[in-house]
Order: sequence, then structure tokens, then C-alpha cells
Amino acid sequence: MTRNDQKAAVVEALAVLLADTYTLYLKTQNYHWNVTGPHFGQLHTLFQTQYEELALANDLLAERIRALGEKAPGSYSAFAKLSSIREETNSPSATQMLKNLVKDHETLAASAGAVLKAAEAASDEPTLDMAIQRMDVHQKTRWMLAAHLE
Repeated sequence: MTRNDQKAAVVEALAVLLADTYTLYLKTQNYHWNVTGPHFGQLHTLFQTQYEELALANDLLAERIRALGEKAPGSYSAFAKLSSIREETNSPSATQMLKNLVKDHETLAASAGAVLKAAEAASDEPTLDMAIQRMDVHQKTRWMLAAHLE
């Protein structure tokens, strides 16, 4: 694989991670707005903390794509084509919201893992570092959300 091919693979993996992150950002903010039930206060605050972290991640991921000399995807239609995360079109219960987010953070950890592999192959240390950080965030967030289901 040529150096250009390796860079293209990194950018492609970053674009998927960005699309997944943006879609989860939107879903988490939706849940923040619409959660109900006896744990409303706790979940409302938790979801806000999470969507704010995802918003910052969106910017970092897009800027990394730009630093690699490519245009970052930035439309709903582009994100819909790239994302593995399904948008929320229903009004799930608080418990189902938690289950959905657990699954989605597993998906994002896997997307970050794909970035990690592409960055390793390309000897792209800044992207590799970013992928490791994103994997850590999503694994930790998954664990915290799952703890609410026990």
C-alpha cells in the first residue's frame, strides 16, 4: 500500500468515526431533551455531559481530517451514508435509551479501533493517539451507562 493509500485509509476511517460521533451526539442530545421517569434529573445531566463531550470530539475529528489535507464531511446526508449509528426516530423509555447508548458507544469504540489500525499502518502518531483517546472515552462511557442498567 502506498503512502497516499495509507493516508486515504486514515481519512476514510476518521470520516466514519466523525459521522458516528456526530450521529451519537445528536441522539444523546435528543435523549437529554426527552428523557422522563424517576431518574430524570440524573439522566438529564448525564446525557448533557455526554453530548457536550461528543460535540468537542466532533470538532477534533474534523480538524484532524483537515490537518491531513482533506475536507471533512459536514452534512446530515454525508453522515447518514457513513455512520454505523442509527438515528433515533422514536421516543424510547429511559431504560431503552441507556441500552441504545451502551450499544452505540460499543460501536464508536470499534470505529475508533478502525482508525487506530489505519493510523498504525500509516505511522500517523497524532491520529493514533486520538484513536486511543476516543476508544478510552467510549469504553468508559459504555461502562458508566451500563452500570445504570444493573
